[in-house]
Amino acid sequence: MPITEFMNGHRTDPETRRLMGLAFELTRVTLRLSERKDPLIQLVADRIIELAKTGERNPERLCDLALASITTPPRA
Repeated sequence: MPITEFMNGHRTDPETRRLMGLAFELTRVTLRLSERKDPLIQLVADRIIELAKTGERNPERLCDLALASITTPPRA
C-alpha cells in the first residue's frame, strides 16, 4: 500500500517519497496492519509524513519515531 495515497497533496521529491514509503511499510509490517480501512494506517502515514517534513529521511528512524508516537506506555 503506497504512502502516496495518504499524502493529501503534500509534495516531495521522488527520493523522499521512496524513503517515506519504506518507513511506512516497515511500520505497517511491525504493527501487522493490512486492512486499508484501519484508522491506525492513516495515523501511521500522517506521523511519517509529519516527521519527514522536519527533515528526517532515515526509514528506520522514521519507523521508530512513528511507532513511539502512536504507542503509549502502560500506566503504573
